[in-house]
Amino acid sequence: MSVASYKDLKVWQMGMALAADVYQVTRDFPKAETFGLCSQLQRAAVSIPSNIAEGHARDSTKEFLHHLSFALGSLAEVETQILLAQQFGYLTAESQTLITAKADELGKMLRGLQKPLRAKLQ
Repeated sequence: MSVASYKDLKVWQMGMALAADVYQVTRDFPKAETFGLCSQLQRAAVSIPSNIAEGHARDSTKEFLHHLSFALGSLAEVETQILLAQQFGYLTAESQTLITAKADELGKMLRGLQKPLRAKLQ
């Protein structure tokens, strides 16, 4: 199964949607967090689809897997930071639940993509 463009990957599309959601909710963070949690959260969210795209553009399955691992790491950062933002009162429970659910689904998709790629290397 060959995919012509990373843009065709559902996992990349979901990563883009998650990043858009993160940018939407961080608009309402306190100004004091502009260069703190807000910035960190946005960078981690952008890193997810960026690593998927970069990995797909590489010439090897091994490198793609490596970048998918980075995407999963960034996803864990986003999940942690979303929980902190909710704990600090910057997010409603509803926003936190929505983003966490999307992050959970994205994590499953990333791990699901890793399985056949790992098998291809063996």
